[in-house]
Amino acid sequence: MMRWLAFFLIAALFTLTGCAVNPVTGKNEFALIGESTEINTGVQNYQPSRQMQGGDYTTHPQVTRYVQQVGQKLAAVSDRQLPYEFNVINDSTPNAWALPGGKIAINRGLLVELDNEAELAAVLGHEIVHAAARHGAKGMERGMLLQGAVLAASIASENSEYSALATSGASIAAQLVNQKYGRDAERESDYYGMHYMARAGYDPSAAIKLQQTFVRLSEGRESNWLTGLFASHPPSQERVDANRQTAATLPQGGTLGIKSYQQAMAPLLADREAYQAYDEGRKALSDGDTPLALALAEKALRLQPAEALFHSLRGDIRFKQQRYDDAIINYDRAITRNDSYFHYYLQRGLAKKQLGQTNEARADLEKSNAFLPTAPAQAALGQFALQRGDRNLAKKLFASAAQSSSAVGQQARLDFVRLDLSEHPEKYLDIDLALDRSGYLAMALTNNSGLPVDTVVVQIQFLDNSSRLRRVQTSIPGTIERDASRTLSTGIGPVTTDKQRKALGVKILQADIAE
Repeated sequence: MMRWLAFFLIAALFTLTGCAVNPVTGKNEFALIGESTEINTGVQNYQPSRQMQGGDYTTHPQVTRYVQQVGQKLAAVSDRQLPYEFNVINDSTPNAWALPGGKIAINRGLLVELDNEAELAAVLGHEIVHAAARHGAKGMERGMLLQGAVLAASIASENSEYSALATSGASIAAQLVNQKYGRDAERESDYYGMHYMARAGYDPSAAIKLQQTFVRLSEGRESNWLTGLFASHPPSQERVDANRQTAATLPQGGTLGIKSYQQAMAPLLADREAYQAYDEGRKALSDGDTPLALALAEKALRLQPAEALFHSLRGDIRFKQQRYDDAIINYDRAITRNDSYFHYYLQRGLAKKQLGQTNEARADLEKSNAFLPTAPAQAALGQFALQRGDRNLAKKLFASAAQSSSAVGQQARLDFVRLDLSEHPEKYLDIDLALDRSGYLAMALTNNSGLPVDTVVVQIQFLDNSSRLRRVQTSIPGTIERDASRTLSTGIGPVTTDKQRKALGVKILQADIAE
């Protein structure tokens, strides 16, 4: 039955959408996702995708404007007109990505590794093809096919509504950005991206040199590269050779744009040492070496005082030292320089919370959440809601924070359980009935709440010797620790007939957190 339901649902999807011609390759393909959904997915996930990777680069706006000009020049000659958008991410990891619907980003760390405008065009053209040829949408469709089977199983077994978007928007954005394209998709993006380069007047041979650089760096196993561009766009000599063959079929010549690129990237290259100090300082802070982290933050600030990230690092160091007033001063400076990045508001809000500045903290945390929902902000806002006596809002916020696997997320789950267990003990306590060798009824209770519980009261249903249906309540003495089980004899029995066995039932009436 489940297989038939899965087949029916998938067939229905095909019927509703059907076959379409890929605008880039000209091939007939099934399209389960319409263009409006594709575009809306990109729009909805573009901001959280950028926020979670470092936010937009703002120190030298002319860098972003230059990238956008090159991107739009390529988008104008693409085979599919979409609302293309290009942004630079403020992160040193060399990377670039495209969301469905034409939302494209390139990291600051990749820009400083390129030699000319044509190489930038090769990167952006490649990403444009991923969007134009529906590579991201196809990945979503593969997920829909898998989820169709899950949906059928859910309907068959539970008769309940199933949502494919059970995770937060931030998690969906991360999946879209980090999805790995297959070899065919990478070949298509290389091939048609070079065609777009030629149409836009660039020398397509730059794509050969670009791939050669990627292969060399991947063989050198530079970790920052391996965790960036190569994770989703693995380089290979095969791709170099394919690009060389493609270039031979395209018009020769074209613009390299060496001088224009060097002029546009001069501010980034001048700040390279400052960002290196920042990255090393961030690692030192993560390793717990706050004196080294502070020295590196100071170095970065001396080299480039206009970069908000550097002020934020200094704030994070002061926060870790519990110097919350000083941390706020640094976050203020960061926000003055860049008022559109979640981390600055999040950390300033948490610092104000530590100082008891409740209203100001709430405002900052809510603003941070508007940029990117995070477990720390949700958990802190949940605590504020609980202080106001709004248990329902607190539960909602703790549940949202608990989606994170971080330590904050795990604590939020426990905070949620503290509020929810007394109302729904059956969600956290498993209870089973069994008969001992004499036919008397025993029950086993397991505590899956993650917290110790006590005051557990259960109701047992059974048929007595006169075949009367009876219900009795019994208390389970003592505290049941987390992940522990307790087996108790009920004194009910002996149970000897099938009718008696079928009538057996148990229900948890009460349970409390053992504080």
